[in-house]
Amino acid sequence: QLQLVESGGGLVQPGGSLRLSCAASGFTLDYHAIGWFRQAPGKEREGVSCISSSDGSTYYRDSVKGRFTVSRDNAKNTVYLQMNSLKPEDTAIYYCAADPALFVCSDYPADFGSWGQGTQVTVSS
Repeated sequence: QLQLVESGGGLVQPGGSLRLSCAASGFTLDYHAIGWFRQAPGKEREGVSCISSSDGSTYYRDSVKGRFTVSRDNAKNTVYLQMNSLKPEDTAIYYCAADPALFVCSDYPADFGSWGQGTQVTVSS
């Protein structure tokens, strides 16, 4: 059974950094595209970043380019999202997602069938 568990969220001041982790079990993470999404109160879930399985190519939404970095540790079966220069508008619940049939990146939540429970990121002074 495919399972994803996020960790690493918390409260941070504007300009600070956090590293989110997405640990996978029940499947080999590097065989699939892994997406990071976020959902703020009253807003739709949106794609933040993604790393593909084939060539490790990555995707970032425009508002996080240059600040966020997605990476994968195959030995630990874990994907990371390093978030620097955080802004209050980054506040949201962050989720990682995967799907057995998805190998290239997508920023559409509907393309992903398996989701973690989410981790809260709050950027506030």
